Amino acid sequence: MSGLALAGTGLLIAGCSDDDLETPAADNQLPGVRNGKFDLGGGDAGILTYAYALEQLEADFYTRVVNHASFNSTFGNEAERAILIDLYNHEVIHREFFKAALTGALAGTGGTVLPALEFNYGSLNFASRDVVLQTAMALEDTGVRAYNGAGQYLENVEYLGIAGKIVSVEARHASAIRDILNGGTSFAGDDQTDPVTGLDKAEDPSAIIRQVAALNIIRTPFTAQFLQ
Repeated sequence: MSGLALAGTGLLIAGCSDDDLETPAADNQLPGVRNGKFDLGGGDAGILTYAYALEQLEADFYTRVVNHASFNSTFGNEAERAILIDLYNHEVIHREFFKAALTGALAGTGGTVLPALEFNYGSLNFASRDVVLQTAMALEDTGVRAYNGAGQYLENVEYLGIAGKIVSVEARHASAIRDILNGGTSFAGDDQTDPVTGLDKAEDPSAIIRQVAALNIIRTPFTAQFLQ
């Protein structure tokens, strides 16, 4: 983690001045408040902040799942509960990793770490096994496409290596959720895998952000004017 932060510091400090310490200047792409809203930024810092936002969502979702009063009864199968608890632990670790790495990488650059986002799931029924699993599948599939699509824009090889490790875990999550939904008979979804190349699909950050915004779960307003 410290190595990632140090690598990021050298990359992100370029173009910053003392005047940028509170809010990023208009001519740089560091994450920070612009026009009253937090902007995810651009370049490697923006991609990492984008990933951090998605990990906040996934971690929050699984935190609510495993801590719901009906968790044990909704998921009466011990193996299913164990998988969901694993997913919860993984996503919390991912979230905290990005928070710590960005805190180190942005220190002294004038950039700002994305604050804790607020979430509201509306009428989503956490006591329904199918609703929870369908929502989990949507989030995990989106996460895989997000990492696959954003990786091409990373310039720092250390960041790319980390993203590759995390997306492999997210893909395992997606597979595990589909196995639970389909009785252990579907490790990958045809709707998420290219039948010609055999590869998972990938989407640019701008497309993923629109899809996540359409869920109407994230209530903290933010912009992403520098991400494709």
